[in-house]
Amino acid sequence: MPPDTENQALLGQLRIDRTQRDDGSDPRRRRWIAGGVLVLIALLAAGAWFGLTGGAALPVRTVMAQPIAGGAANASVLDATGYVTARREATVSAQITGTLTEVLIEEGDHVKSGQVLGRLEDTAQRAALAQAQAQLNSARALLVQYEAQLAQSERDVKRAEDLLERKLVSQQAVEQARTQVETGAAQVQGQRRQIELAAASVRSAQVQLDYCTVRAPFTGVVIAKAAQVGEIVSPFSAGGGFTRTGIGTIVDMDSLEIEVDVNEAYINRVQPGQPVESVLNAYPDWRIPSHVIAIIPTADRSKATVKVRIGLDAKDARIVPDMGARVSFLEEHKPAARTEERPRGVLVPAAALRKEGDRDVVFVLKERRAQRRTVTLGGAIGDSRQVLAGVSPGEAVIVDAPAGLKDDAAATAARP
Repeated sequence: MPPDTENQALLGQLRIDRTQRDDGSDPRRRRWIAGGVLVLIALLAAGAWFGLTGGAALPVRTVMAQPIAGGAANASVLDATGYVTARREATVSAQITGTLTEVLIEEGDHVKSGQVLGRLEDTAQRAALAQAQAQLNSARALLVQYEAQLAQSERDVKRAEDLLERKLVSQQAVEQARTQVETGAAQVQGQRRQIELAAASVRSAQVQLDYCTVRAPFTGVVIAKAAQVGEIVSPFSAGGGFTRTGIGTIVDMDSLEIEVDVNEAYINRVQPGQPVESVLNAYPDWRIPSHVIAIIPTADRSKATVKVRIGLDAKDARIVPDMGARVSFLEEHKPAARTEERPRGVLVPAAALRKEGDRDVVFVLKERRAQRRTVTLGGAIGDSRQVLAGVSPGEAVIVDAPAGLKDDAAATAARP
């Protein structure tokens, strides 16, 4: 076969047959297309249903409304802020000037009254004590000598008196013997006074030695360590910063109380012994029962306030000096009459309340919906308010509700 004829035959085999073009009549392909459309419609419907049934629900923070126990809710008549202070706080120092050889405390240590906190160099004091003790021993030895001489003089007098009766000695010899007895007795008495003086010197030297040991004046907690080994400590303030005036500061934790400044315009609402509820800024959910100790009888002219001392009825290691605190002065509790109704309503956080016109409103989360409730308010108790009507005990009240929250809006409790 010629080459041109062979090439034309090959090109004819490569030519596309347009009579076999797909016209969409394949049943299998139509089924796949229909199935994809149905899946897409199902996904769109599921997304719409999820959005309507809570997928777009607004997360909110809720608090359970607490019932008020009978007679336990006293309304706040005044709120104030202040700080925790200690009535017994001391910077401990030595009573003499000396160099520290030991410091036995660290911040946070609990110490007892009389416990050793530090020691000073005591070589000179020990030497003075030894010298005083030696003088005392010498005085006692000399007393023994004088007492022996006195005893001998008393025997000499007896012999001289016997000889005088027999006319063997003169009266003068007897008188001289008696004089020796009186002289010896005076020496013994004087030496006894010397012993007392030497004993006093020993005690004085011992006191000076004891001053080299610094002890805790009361039971408490060390809140500051002010000196190190090798530094000079003195009870007197010295210039230049080379001398420490103390080795540490101790606080009696049992003497902690709260001092607040009350505006003088409202001081008539405060009385000694009045019940108080205290809240530390560090523990806002911990309410500490307290009471008014005293009203300081003077006013601060610059701030127009009067200082009030608040006693803490509950002691706890979490309470430390200089903590910030808020206190609520409560109404005096009065026993309810038999015919008087028990306190009603619930307690809700003040942050759950919203003002709409002249009405007070809260939102309650129920069945994943925010329900708007108009409430009737009672007194304030710390950071909570008494709700007399509109909310039932145990209902989930929304706290710090978003500004855009509407009645019957989808909502869900946020995880803490």
